[in-house]
Amino acid sequence: MFFPIHDHNPIRHIIRPWVTWALIAVNVAIFLVQSSTPGNAQATLLLSFGMVPAVIGDAVIDPFPGLPSWATLVTYAFLHGDIWHLATNMLFLFVFGDNVEDAMGHAKFLAFYLLCAVFAAIAHLFVNFDSADPLIGASGAISGIIGAYVVLYPQVRVYMLLKIVVPLPIPIPALWAIGAWMLLQLFYAFAPDSQGVAWWAHVGGFAAGALLVALFKRGDIRLFGR
Repeated sequence: MFFPIHDHNPIRHIIRPWVTWALIAVNVAIFLVQSSTPGNAQATLLLSFGMVPAVIGDAVIDPFPGLPSWATLVTYAFLHGDIWHLATNMLFLFVFGDNVEDAMGHAKFLAFYLLCAVFAAIAHLFVNFDSADPLIGASGAISGIIGAYVVLYPQVRVYMLLKIVVPLPIPIPALWAIGAWMLLQLFYAFAPDSQGVAWWAHVGGFAAGALLVALFKRGDIRLFGR
């Protein structure tokens, strides 16, 4: 419905957001490998490295035991279903990731990103405990970045591409833009026919990011744009 394309929020503590760029590069590289894999092997790849709730909960035997099931709480976040899935996730990461990395530093930001991926997967697991469908995608981890961003910079204006008559980039305070995005995630999470998208992973990742940012940010960074 709407996508971020730019924000008025220069970085101040780091020279370049190397971890954000590296995460984008790794996700793209893995997707290229994944998409070039033949059909049967690609299905095996998704089941092996995606997070399958029924396997985590021991409801079914892991068909590919080479990787510990707990490791898929992280590996799932580097797989994507199609180019649109990848592109939208990387767009959100590109727009919001640099400022959160700036507020935390490179190493803490990477740890934060992976931890948000884990909490997003756990949220999905609790709601879909018996599901045999693999959870894939970076959106849970990126939801954590979005949660951190709105806690850090609620008043920063984010240019969102909105389609009213034609698509237009409109500057909106982060609190309003991200708040509307989060309400949309909750709406679909509780909707009776919301299969196909891991809405609870988005909600769980967002909540984790909003709560954990206080522990990971630099000491001189204030919350809520103060």
